Amino acid sequence: LPAMVELHRLEVLPSVMRWRIEALHDITGRQPHPRLLAANRIYFREHIPDGTYAAFMATDDGVECGCGGIRFFDAPPSTDNPPGRCACIIDIYVREAFRNGDIAARIAHLLTEEARKLGCGKIYIDPVKG
Repeated sequence: LPAMVELHRLEVLPSVMRWRIEALHDITGRQPHPRLLAANRIYFREHIPDGTYAAFMATDDGVECGCGGIRFFDAPPSTDNPPGRCACIIDIYVREAFRNGDIAARIAHLLTEEARKLGCGKIYIDPVKG
């Protein structure tokens, strides 16, 4: 995997929403409905500060190329995950100009590493639908 791809955690709502709007527009081919955007703002306002969601922007050699998110949750502790901390990698999006390589795979890999650093013993990846 190319070492030039890096993740940058997004902490402010306008940055998170800019990427969300771009991804939704690209996936559907039209502007997201205002009610959907309002619901997303509510979700991010609640879940980013409480630590149950983290948003990331990816750069390829310093150029913004995509984004992704991690949803955190707890499950009953088990022998293979004693703390019970889990993560689900979601919303991986790559700009069209960067889709000819392995940027999506690199973003998934980096998000997995981030979830492990944050103590998650089980990590799931939500497959892209489209």
